Amino acid sequence: MLSYLFKRFLMMFPIMLGITLITFAVIHLAPGEPVDKMADLNPKISPQAKQKMREMYNLDKPLEVQYWLWLKRFARLDFGSSFSSDNRPVLGKILERLPITLFINVVSLLIIFLLSIPLGVMSATRQHSLFDKFSTLFVFVGFSTPGFWLSLLLMILFGVQLGWLPISGIRSIYFEELSAWGKFLDYSRHLVLPVLISSLTSLAFLSRITRQNMLEVIRQDYITTARAKGCDEHTVVFHHALRNALLPIVTIIGLSVPSLIGGSVIFETVFSIPGMGMLFYESVMSRDYPLVMGILIIGAGLTLIGNLLSDVGYALADPRIRYE
Repeated sequence: MLSYLFKRFLMMFPIMLGITLITFAVIHLAPGEPVDKMADLNPKISPQAKQKMREMYNLDKPLEVQYWLWLKRFARLDFGSSFSSDNRPVLGKILERLPITLFINVVSLLIIFLLSIPLGVMSATRQHSLFDKFSTLFVFVGFSTPGFWLSLLLMILFGVQLGWLPISGIRSIYFEELSAWGKFLDYSRHLVLPVLISSLTSLAFLSRITRQNMLEVIRQDYITTARAKGCDEHTVVFHHALRNALLPIVTIIGLSVPSLIGGSVIFETVFSIPGMGMLFYESVMSRDYPLVMGILIIGAGLTLIGNLLSDVGYALADPRIRYE
């Protein structure tokens, strides 16, 4: 198993190189340049000044030369400086925003994992019951509802009409005056809606996958044999059936990491949360190439790590893979 994991780890490097190449080419194919966005803020800027700015940012060089210069910096874990007016290092800006995005995504993953699997198991073991029909309705509504639209509805209901929850930011303006417990409650109240929106779609999808896998497994002959031998229903379901039903689910959980990170662009923009998603949106709008590349590469790295952890979980759940 260790040799398999080592090979998978080594494969991450050429994959990451391919991701950087494709990403660099795609973002430069988009119309407009950072210099054009800067010129929009100052219409009186001269063509000579625009050309000097293009030379300063190496935008006057061929695309392959720009990529090679960026790749040499990336090999030293240097993502360059942002094209924005603050001219701060890209890595510093990302590390400033990354913790809140990771926290929301980790909490969302825990909620998805802790709720979707029991929901799917209960729905499968109670097929065609009232609970199964209700959960099926929940799944279809949750999976088909657009996240941005649901965010606005929940903001209107809980934030405007009922006044229970804040609708923007991650803390209140009087945050520094609160006690330690008050600060914790303030953070929690601000994150309820973003975490709910972040986890809803994946929760609905994963619970449906769990139900389908459980229905296939509990019809197998070895489950019938376990019941015939006198095993109680709890042992049959959670010891014999669930472990085999979890194999595809482990893979799906690993693949859900990029969707959560991508979805953060939506809910962070809607709720004005200063995370990576909102930073990515702002960088795309301003054509800040180094910042866009830095965010995409870190997101790709987290995705590759999620896939590697998914393989590890798959091997732990299936002894056949571990032994091979």
